[in-house]
Amino acid sequence: MTASRSALFAQINQGEAITHALKHVPDDMKTHKNPALKAQSGPVRSGPKPFSAPNPGVNPSPKPATKKGPALLELEGTKCRVENQENVSNPVIDDTELKQVAYIHKCVNTTLHIKDRMNSITVDNCKKLGLVFDDVVGIVEIINSKMSKFRLMGKGPTISINKTDGCHVYLSKNSLGCEIVSAKPEMDVLIPIEGGDINEFPIPEQFNTLWNGKKLVTTVTEIAG
Repeated sequence: MTASRSALFAQINQGEAITHALKHVPDDMKTHKNPALKAQSGPVRSGPKPFSAPNPGVNPSPKPATKKGPALLELEGTKCRVENQENVSNPVIDDTELKQVAYIHKCVNTTLHIKDRMNSITVDNCKKLGLVFDDVVGIVEIINSKMSKFRLMGKGPTISINKTDGCHVYLSKNSLGCEIVSAKPEMDVLIPIEGGDINEFPIPEQFNTLWNGKKLVTTVTEIAG
């Protein structure tokens, strides 16, 4: 196989020189100059149409390049924006207030710690994100993300996970009452048990999951309307 491939590349690399090895065909052997040969050759099948040369005067419009936005870690009004952080270890958001929300967008291979209470947290389009957060009054929403880990240290009513693969959710003893609403994820929930060990439970698709103090109780998600 290697010898055949080497021979093929050798022929390609000859370029125009390969045409010198072709034999010259005299006019009496060409079918378009000798009707008798054309009649003997039988019906001529039409091959595929050649590619038409592009008009040199017309340049196709290039597709706009996808630009990465600036790295942000800032408070804008009541929204804490964490965007385009890549390969960043342990940035910390602290002194938060109940009215504030966190929006974490397009972060890659980054670990983030949100201390104190927040109103809600949204994680959108992140990959290999590690997020540790304390108390959340409202919902924690995770969408369009991959291979990320989330740890709820305090209390939170709901974690919603949608269009996310390779997700791990760690609950602490304080957060075992948190409800996990999942839609087609590939994820596991990790629950602390006696002795400091952790048990790992996979989450099925389109179900609600709640820890009842002894085990995970899963019910079918109800769709409104």
